Amino acid sequence: MTPLAAAELDRIVTTSADLLSAQYVFPETGTKLADLLRANLRGGRYAGAGVTELSALVTTDLQSANGDRHLRLKHHDDEIPDLPSEEMTVAMFTAQAARTLGGVAAVERLAGPNGTTVARIEINPILFPPTMAGEAVAGAMQVAAPADALVLDLRKTLGGDPTMVAFICGYLFDEPTHLIDIYERVGDRTTQSWSAPYVPGRRFGGTKPVFVLTSGTTFSGGEELAFDLQRRKRATVVGERTGGGAHPRVGHRLHPHLELTIPTGRALDPEAGDNWEGTGVLPDVETPAAEALEAVLAGMTAEGGHASDALVRDFGGTARLVG
Repeated sequence: MTPLAAAELDRIVTTSADLLSAQYVFPETGTKLADLLRANLRGGRYAGAGVTELSALVTTDLQSANGDRHLRLKHHDDEIPDLPSEEMTVAMFTAQAARTLGGVAAVERLAGPNGTTVARIEINPILFPPTMAGEAVAGAMQVAAPADALVLDLRKTLGGDPTMVAFICGYLFDEPTHLIDIYERVGDRTTQSWSAPYVPGRRFGGTKPVFVLTSGTTFSGGEELAFDLQRRKRATVVGERTGGGAHPRVGHRLHPHLELTIPTGRALDPEAGDNWEGTGVLPDVETPAAEALEAVLAGMTAEGGHASDALVRDFGGTARLVG
């Protein structure tokens, strides 16, 4: 990889430090990390690095304080649109949503116990905003609406937008439900997120069983959907502990192939005041991700949307109830 010119490298690292100080959700940590980047720049840690090596080195340094996995200098193989932060993110997500059919990777009908019907919806790679993927997700939810139970497969969901979380939850609650609060450092403000009061088409409803499948790679927006449904006692989470990223972030183009992502806020449970940052979402029923769907189909009961002793017992020892 061709080394970056010294002036270009200096600009990337210095700009990263300035943005950290101004925007990172934890101001003291942002200042500490900014000082670290500047010191490492002066000390020659990044000297001679190309874009991929600089991405790895700076990301390691950024995550050294508190392990925030949203905080990184991300390398992109494809060129990043040369646009302001928000417009850049919209352009990148719009293109990705078009390539991935709105992130709806699969919709299928499965046989449940006692002649029941189970619908599975898989989201991959992320939960795109409703402005980009609303029709695709609404279509999937219409297919699922008549089913006796719903499986939301988030094992490959790497992130997403809180507005899509609220949109999906609009299909799963009978009344608007307070899901999460999002605190933003800039403006020192907190915004409430509620399940969508109106969604197109038929709702799945607020009483039939819902299961959420997770893996260790389920992250960020995917985790929020699992967390919100679990905390509101609307779903049983089955699978593995998730990745542990609860900080909404913004992206900044610092080079045609380098994006600095900075968490500017925190997602917080409106009742408990906590989140899944660093800990991940702990499943109600823990089982290897590859076995989670089979575990649900083998152990689910025909009624009730939450983990039960019978559900765990029927897994034949391959899963365990957590908490």
